[in-house]
Amino acid sequence: LVGESYRARINAFIRKQVAEGHQCFVVCPAVEENQELNVKAAAAWAETLQKTVFPDLRVALLHGQMKGAEKEQIMAGFAQGQADVLVATTVIEVGVDVPNATLMVIEDADRFGLSQLHQLRGRVGRSTRHAYAYFTYRPDKNLSEIAEKRLSAIRDFAEFGSGFKIAMRDLEIRGAGNLLGAE
Repeated sequence: LVGESYRARINAFIRKQVAEGHQCFVVCPAVEENQELNVKAAAAWAETLQKTVFPDLRVALLHGQMKGAEKEQIMAGFAQGQADVLVATTVIEVGVDVPNATLMVIEDADRFGLSQLHQLRGRVGRSTRHAYAYFTYRPDKNLSEIAEKRLSAIRDFAEFGSGFKIAMRDLEIRGAGNLLGAE
Protein backbone atom coordinates (compact mmCIF):
# COMPACT_ATOMS: atom_id res chain seq x y z
CA LEU A 1 0.00 0.00 0.00
CA VAL A 2 1.69 3.17 -1.18
CA GLY A 3 0.85 6.83 -1.58
CA GLU A 4 1.48 9.01 -4.61
CA SER A 5 4.93 9.87 -3.27
CA TYR A 6 5.99 6.39 -4.46
CA ARG A 7 4.97 7.05 -8.10
CA ALA A 8 8.57 7.26 -9.39
CA ARG A 9 9.42 3.98 -7.63
CA ILE A 10 6.33 2.27 -9.04
CA ASN A 11 7.18 3.43 -12.55
CA ALA A 12 10.78 2.29 -12.14
CA PHE A 13 9.57 -1.11 -10.95
CA ILE A 14 7.19 -1.43 -13.92
CA ARG A 15 10.14 -0.68 -16.20
CA LYS A 16 12.29 -3.26 -14.35
CA GLN A 17 9.65 -5.98 -14.66
CA VAL A 18 9.24 -5.29 -18.40
CA ALA A 19 13.04 -5.28 -18.86
CA GLU A 20 13.07 -8.75 -17.28
CA GLY A 21 10.54 -9.89 -19.89
CA HIS A 22 7.43 -9.68 -17.73
CA GLN A 23 4.16 -7.79 -18.14
CA CYS A 24 2.17 -5.51 -15.85
CA PHE A 25 -1.46 -4.71 -15.15
CA VAL A 26 -2.51 -1.22 -14.07
CA VAL A 27 -6.12 -1.04 -12.86
CA CYS A 28 -8.08 2.20 -12.61
CA PRO A 29 -11.51 2.63 -10.97
CA ALA A 30 -13.02 4.61 -13.87
CA VAL A 31 -12.97 4.58 -17.67
CA GLU A 32 -13.15 8.35 -18.25
CA GLU A 33 -12.17 11.29 -16.10
CA ASN A 34 -14.84 12.54 -13.72
CA GLN A 35 -14.25 15.65 -11.60
CA GLU A 36 -16.67 14.47 -8.91
CA LEU A 37 -14.95 11.11 -8.40
CA ASN A 38 -11.39 12.49 -8.52
CA VAL A 39 -9.85 9.12 -9.41
CA LYS A 40 -7.46 7.89 -12.09
CA ALA A 41 -9.32 7.13 -15.30
CA ALA A 42 -8.08 4.25 -17.44
CA ALA A 43 -8.30 6.04 -20.80
CA ALA A 44 -6.43 9.15 -19.67
CA TRP A 45 -3.90 7.21 -17.57
CA ALA A 46 -3.09 4.83 -20.45
CA GLU A 47 -2.46 7.84 -22.69
CA THR A 48 -0.24 9.49 -20.06
CA LEU A 49 1.75 6.31 -19.52
CA GLN A 50 2.23 5.74 -23.26
CA LYS A 51 3.10 9.31 -24.22
CA THR A 52 4.94 10.61 -21.17
CA VAL A 53 6.05 7.90 -18.77
CA PHE A 54 6.77 4.87 -20.97
CA PRO A 55 7.01 6.06 -24.59
CA ASP A 56 9.37 3.16 -25.30
CA LEU A 57 7.00 0.49 -23.94
CA ARG A 58 3.83 -0.95 -25.43
CA VAL A 59 0.82 0.22 -23.40
CA ALA A 60 -2.65 -1.16 -24.13
CA LEU A 61 -6.05 -0.07 -22.82
CA LEU A 62 -8.98 -2.32 -21.89
CA HIS A 63 -12.30 -1.35 -20.32
CA GLY A 64 -15.89 -2.52 -20.12
CA GLN A 65 -17.27 0.10 -22.51
CA MET A 66 -15.42 -1.51 -25.41
CA LYS A 67 -17.24 -3.93 -27.68
CA GLY A 68 -16.80 -7.62 -26.86
CA ALA A 69 -14.67 -8.48 -29.90
CA GLU A 70 -12.34 -5.53 -29.26
CA LYS A 71 -11.94 -6.51 -25.59
CA GLU A 72 -11.15 -10.10 -26.56
CA GLN A 73 -8.61 -8.96 -29.16
CA ILE A 74 -6.81 -6.68 -26.70
CA MET A 75 -6.79 -9.33 -23.96
CA ALA A 76 -5.56 -12.03 -26.35
CA GLY A 77 -2.86 -9.68 -27.59
CA PHE A 78 -1.72 -8.97 -24.04
CA ALA A 79 -1.70 -12.68 -23.22
CA GLN A 80 0.45 -13.26 -26.33
CA GLY A 81 2.92 -10.58 -25.23
CA GLN A 82 1.92 -7.86 -27.68
CA ALA A 83 1.77 -5.26 -24.88
CA ASP A 84 4.03 -4.69 -21.88
CA VAL A 85 1.51 -2.81 -19.74
CA LEU A 86 -2.25 -3.26 -19.77
CA VAL A 87 -4.19 -0.36 -18.29
CA ALA A 88 -7.68 -1.59 -17.49
CA THR A 89 -10.76 -1.24 -15.37
CA THR A 90 -12.11 -4.12 -13.30
CA VAL A 91 -13.06 -5.90 -16.52
CA ILE A 92 -9.96 -8.03 -15.82
CA GLU A 93 -11.16 -9.02 -12.34
CA VAL A 94 -12.19 -12.57 -13.21
CA GLY A 95 -11.20 -15.10 -15.85
CA VAL A 96 -7.93 -13.52 -16.95
CA ASP A 97 -4.86 -15.75 -16.97
CA VAL A 98 -1.58 -14.22 -18.14
CA PRO A 99 1.23 -16.17 -16.42
CA ASN A 100 3.82 -13.69 -17.69
CA ALA A 101 2.21 -10.81 -15.75
CA THR A 102 4.12 -10.33 -12.51
CA LEU A 103 2.99 -6.90 -11.38
CA MET A 104 -0.41 -5.47 -10.52
CA VAL A 105 -0.78 -1.76 -9.77
CA ILE A 106 -4.23 -0.82 -8.48
CA GLU A 107 -4.79 2.92 -8.64
CA ASP A 108 -7.00 4.59 -6.02
CA ALA A 109 -7.33 1.31 -4.13
CA ASP A 110 -9.62 2.96 -1.59
CA ARG A 111 -12.35 2.92 -4.28
CA PHE A 112 -12.56 -0.89 -4.37
CA GLY A 113 -13.95 -3.45 -1.93
CA LEU A 114 -11.55 -5.89 -0.29
CA SER A 115 -12.92 -8.92 -2.14
CA GLN A 116 -12.56 -7.06 -5.42
CA LEU A 117 -8.97 -6.10 -4.56
CA HIS A 118 -8.27 -9.75 -3.75
CA GLN A 119 -9.69 -10.82 -7.13
CA LEU A 120 -7.61 -8.21 -8.95
CA ARG A 121 -4.46 -9.16 -7.07
CA GLY A 122 -5.09 -12.75 -8.16
CA ARG A 123 -4.44 -11.82 -11.81
CA VAL A 124 -0.69 -11.95 -11.07
CA GLY A 125 1.30 -14.75 -9.52
CA ARG A 126 -0.11 -17.33 -11.91
CA SER A 127 3.29 -18.87 -12.63
CA THR A 128 6.41 -19.81 -10.71
CA ARG A 129 7.71 -16.23 -11.02
CA HIS A 130 7.47 -13.96 -7.99
CA ALA A 131 4.57 -11.51 -8.32
CA TYR A 132 3.92 -8.10 -6.80
CA ALA A 133 0.89 -5.90 -6.16
CA TYR A 134 0.92 -2.19 -5.41
CA PHE A 135 -2.22 -0.62 -4.01
CA THR A 136 -2.06 3.16 -4.46
CA TYR A 137 -4.01 5.88 -2.71
CA ARG A 138 -3.78 9.64 -2.37
CA PRO A 139 -3.18 10.68 1.23
CA ASP A 140 -4.41 14.21 0.44
CA LYS A 141 -7.90 12.95 -0.45
CA ASN A 142 -10.67 13.11 2.11
CA LEU A 143 -11.29 9.41 2.58
CA SER A 144 -14.47 8.01 4.06
CA GLU A 145 -14.31 5.96 7.24
CA ILE A 146 -14.98 2.80 5.20
CA ALA A 147 -12.16 3.68 2.77
CA GLU A 148 -9.79 4.20 5.72
CA LYS A 149 -10.76 0.76 7.08
CA ARG A 150 -10.20 -0.83 3.66
CA LEU A 151 -6.74 0.72 3.39
CA SER A 152 -5.94 -0.52 6.87
CA ALA A 153 -7.10 -4.02 5.90
CA ILE A 154 -4.97 -3.94 2.73
CA ARG A 155 -1.91 -3.62 4.94
CA ASP A 156 -2.95 -6.92 6.52
CA PHE A 157 -3.62 -8.79 3.23
CA ALA A 158 -0.62 -11.07 3.63
CA GLU A 159 -1.87 -12.44 6.93
CA PHE A 160 -5.41 -13.13 5.66
CA GLY A 161 -4.18 -15.94 3.42
CA SER A 162 -7.52 -16.81 1.86
CA GLY A 163 -10.31 -15.22 -0.08
CA PHE A 164 -12.80 -16.36 2.56
CA LYS A 165 -11.02 -14.45 5.33
CA ILE A 166 -10.78 -11.36 3.12
CA ALA A 167 -14.51 -11.61 2.34
CA MET A 168 -15.27 -11.88 6.06
CA ARG A 169 -13.19 -8.76 6.76
CA ASP A 170 -15.00 -6.97 3.92
CA LEU A 171 -18.33 -7.98 5.49
CA GLU A 172 -17.18 -6.61 8.86
CA ILE A 173 -16.26 -3.28 7.28
CA ARG A 174 -19.29 -2.81 5.02
CA GLY A 175 -21.88 -4.64 7.06
CA ALA A 176 -24.44 -7.09 5.78
CA GLY A 177 -26.91 -4.49 4.58
CA ASN A 178 -30.59 -5.10 5.07
CA LEU A 179 -33.22 -7.09 3.25
CA LEU A 180 -35.81 -4.36 2.74
CA GLY A 181 -33.71 -1.19 2.83
CA ALA A 182 -31.29 0.55 0.49
CA GLU A 183 -28.11 -1.10 1.82
